[in-house]
Amino acid sequence: QGPLEWHSIRKTKAMTEPEQTDLLPLSTPGEKALDAAAIAIGIAPWLGGPLAAVLTGMSSARKMRRIREVLATVSADVNDLRTDVQRMYVRSEDFEDLLEQTLRVAAAERNQEKREMYGAFLAGAINSPGEPPYDEQIRILRTLEQLQSDHVRLIKAIAQIPDLTNPGLTDSPINVLRARLPEMPEPRIDDLVQQVNDLRIANTGELRVMMT
Repeated sequence: QGPLEWHSIRKTKAMTEPEQTDLLPLSTPGEKALDAAAIAIGIAPWLGGPLAAVLTGMSSARKMRRIREVLATVSADVNDLRTDVQRMYVRSEDFEDLLEQTLRVAAAERNQEKREMYGAFLAGAINSPGEPPYDEQIRILRTLEQLQSDHVRLIKAIAQIPDLTNPGLTDSPINVLRARLPEMPEPRIDDLVQQVNDLRIANTGELRVMMT
């Protein structure tokens, strides 16, 4: 918070001493990062330390809007650090590295649903420190990064709770997916299913076997 307080003093001086503003440029990347950190810390105060170290270079308005969305998801899912283990983890190098890598990919992500996933991913890391280990968390992050919007739609269709009003109904998985994704051609569904299987997100098995 020290740099943020210094930044506030500089801005106050710039407003009250206009003749000095040429000596106090407020549009450098460092200044923008401090502005961004101030906003982000307002969303999740307990992330202040790691955020100040991560946000330099992510100061464009579009990127910061995306980052704020991710942090809002984290804050809603975590609320506060309830245990000493969580507090120690948030101050650790592992978490700072994970936070930096996640926010960098989130800042470049155009899909809102994926940004929500990144927020849930960080919240899960905070709520269960060290589970899974850091290397596995990075693998999961890289997997999330590879997801396209159609992958997300397919995963939702696979995860949808089936209609149990007709328990004896027999059909094939491909027909069920076609009904749940009516605007998506069958070859595209086939391709996406193979991709999510390869990413180890799903294990659908044979799509054209009749089953209840």
